[in-house]
Amino acid sequence: MTEVTEFLLNRHSEPRLQAPAPDQHTLERALACAARAPDHALLRPWRYLVIEGDGRNALGDLFAAGCPDASTPAELEKARNAPLRAPMVIVGIASPKEHPKVPEVEQVMSAAAGVSFIELALQDAGFGVMWRTGAPAYSPIVHKGLGLSEGESIVAFLYTGTVISEKPAVPRPEVAEYVERWPG
Repeated sequence: MTEVTEFLLNRHSEPRLQAPAPDQHTLERALACAARAPDHALLRPWRYLVIEGDGRNALGDLFAAGCPDASTPAELEKARNAPLRAPMVIVGIASPKEHPKVPEVEQVMSAAAGVSFIELALQDAGFGVMWRTGAPAYSPIVHKGLGLSEGESIVAFLYTGTVISEKPAVPRPEVAEYVERWPG
């Protein structure tokens, strides 16, 4: 087993994060990894927003505004405080391009793979990472507030920072539970 495979087998999400966030050099290296995602026809169908400091409060206001199902002040406050769970939030945006041979779904998957590469690079640099979506990822209000163009979508809110305390290990399924040979 190589070090890379061992690293992947030990990948995990960390929801309890605090400052410091990744420094500029580490962040740029992680974002450079995103460009190594599979990308049929080299369309670069992604872009990223990095949100820190007071920007997280503005993002929280967008989350609250885009939370139509929030029926109580507590639910609105929870939405407003969500981006404060980490010192940095990276928004992964799928930005598909019109192409005769590359369907939109492949481009969205490419953007998601790029987010995964960022996540792995940040974890390799010693930071905790939590990939979140939820209702804000699909809210037209959030999309407009973040400047998404027609046809763009959010594939991730990647929360990152220094791990406060590691969460317990999550049980993983055995390979035989989700893989079969075809034809059988």
